[in-house]
This record gives sequence, structure tokens and C-alpha cells, in this order.
Amino acid sequence: MDSNKSGENVNLRRSMSGKGVFTRADTFNLKDLDIQLEKKLSKVLIKEISASFSRNKYKPEEWEIDVSKLDIRYVIAKGTYGTVFRGTYDGKDIAVKLLDWGSEEVVTDAETAERRSSFYKEVTVWHKLNHPNVTQFVGASMVPSDLRLPSDKGKAEYGAIPTRAVCVVLEFLSGGTLKQYLIKNRAKRLPFDVFLRLALDLARGLEYLHSQRIVHRDVKTENMLLDNEKNLKIADFGVARVEARNPQEMTGETGTLGYMAPEVLDGKPYNRKCDVYSFSICLWEMYCCKMPYQDVRSFGELMTGVVRQGLRPKIPRHCPSKLARIMKRCWDGIPDNRPEMQEVVQKLEEIRAAVTGQSPPVCSMFCFA
Repeated sequence: MDSNKSGENVNLRRSMSGKGVFTRADTFNLKDLDIQLEKKLSKVLIKEISASFSRNKYKPEEWEIDVSKLDIRYVIAKGTYGTVFRGTYDGKDIAVKLLDWGSEEVVTDAETAERRSSFYKEVTVWHKLNHPNVTQFVGASMVPSDLRLPSDKGKAEYGAIPTRAVCVVLEFLSGGTLKQYLIKNRAKRLPFDVFLRLALDLARGLEYLHSQRIVHRDVKTENMLLDNEKNLKIADFGVARVEARNPQEMTGETGTLGYMAPEVLDGKPYNRKCDVYSFSICLWEMYCCKMPYQDVRSFGELMTGVVRQGLRPKIPRHCPSKLARIMKRCWDGIPDNRPEMQEVVQKLEEIRAAVTGQSPPVCSMFCFA
């Protein structure tokens, strides 16, 4: 092809009058066009999903709070994706968990949409729960743009709300996390009666969740909160979900290494029995006031040990045999061999009765039947 014809073709593919663009059909790369079109449609779809959460289009859920009733006072803790504040809501002491997943330069629209969807599922599960050993859910907001946050400079000034933030409001528990409490007592360990009370609180909370077909999936001492009387309440339902009737629908590594059941670590189907396994690790941690697997050198070594070699925390010789038996049954490598939490509550009640000389409550087997 001579240079004149080449120039004509280039000009032909450009706008001929400034009003339109004309392109030869044989110059199309259809594969590239499909990819570009898919990207464009995905971007439009993500923007529409995000826009649905705007103040003008978003339809409030029954758990939505009135942010004008929130009085946020100061910061309790900060994490990678959020900050926890102390405050009041409608006159009640509360904790506000403000989640911020970053600006558009850091987090994509798709990632934001996925995280908002996960948050929505979390509060949808949480707001229906009502049990003395589950942290009380007060409400949440998907669009907390009117929230007034104290700035780092003091109460008199207020910081700006991140554009992509969401918040959840919970009852305030002054005792901190169970893990913090155990760390404080690691030198002398907990009195046995205190240990049993905490173990029963956790067991009853999980028994209730399972009766509601809720699998927590991240049972660990860091996700347990204490009130000022050291009553334990399960918190953080970020990865909780309704138990699937078909176990094949629940797979994937969800949870925290060290507490995760072998079937979860191995990517196999699982059910509520993964919580029973995690409970047993917490039970050992509460009894020993130590972190499990402190001597394991790497994540890979821990995973291989738990899944392939039956690695479990070492039970002290002085541990009561009935308590050791509960731990061993709950962390059995075969999920079907693990007891239901209802039975665990019963066995712990029997241990407490033997220590105190009192009969275990009759209702422990039937409270949530």
C-alpha cells in the first residue's frame, strides 16, 4: 500500500467533519473491544451499586440509627480499617465502630462495594440476636455523613467523615477483650471458678448462635468482650453467616490462624463444628493464660501440623481430666466427632457442680432446643 492510500485510510478512520467517527470494519480487534466493553460495563454497574447507598436513593433498614442522636466523645482503639469511639446514643453508653476502607486512590470501587456488602450482611445477622452472652447490637448506618467526630485536637473541634465510611453502634463494655484480660493474668493464671464462669459464658453464647443457625467463623479470645463484672460477650460478626443446609456451600479459609479448624484450613466444606473447634482452643487459652502454638516457627508449619499431623496445644498435667476430655473432643480432627455446644455447656455445668457441690441447672440441655 502506498503512502497516499495509507494516509487516506487514517483520515477515513478519523472524524470527517468533526461530527462523527467512521472506522473500517476490518480494522477492529474484536477481542480487545470485548475486554474494554466488559470493563466499562463493570465500572458502570459498580457506580450504580455505590450510588444506591447515597442519601437520596438508599432506603433505610429497620436497624438504621438516627446519627443526630449520637454523641461521640473520644477514641477507644484504632485499627487498619476503622476506629472505635466511646459515646452515647439516645442517653445510653455505647461504642461506635467507624469503618473506613480508604479513598478512591487506594481502594477500588469494586473493593468498596464488596466490603459494604459484607458489612450489610454482618449487621443484618447481628441485629436479630438477643442473648446475655452476645454483645448487644444497637444499630448501624450505611451513610453516616452527618456524624460528628471529635478531632485529634480535642472535643471542641470535629473531624471530617470519610466519604466511604459506615458505622455500627454497640453496647459499651468496659472490661476490654478476653485476650487482654488473659495477658494480664498470664503470670498466675485465672482462679478455677473464674475460668469456669468465662468458659460457660462463651459456651452458652455459641450454643445460642448455633440454635439460630449462625456460624461465627472467627471464634477467638480477641473477639470476646468483658463487662465491668467480667461477664463475657461474643463480639465481631464480620465473617459470621447463616449456616448453609448443604455443607458444600461453606468452604474457604475464614477465621484466624491458630483457632481455625483443620477442615477450614484445608479448604474443605464445614459447618458450625468449626466454631466448636475454635472454642476448644479458646478453652485451652483461658485455662493456661497462654497464647496457643507459641513455639511454632511459621504459618506453614502450623497449618501442616494442625491439618496433617494432629498438632494441638499441649494440655498441662494438672488439668482436670473431665476438662481435658472436653478440649480433646472439641478439637477432634473429624468434625462429626466434636460435640454440639449444647452438650459442652452441660459438661461444663457438671464440672462446676462438682467443684461447688451444687446440682447443674436442669435447663442447660433444653434452653434453646
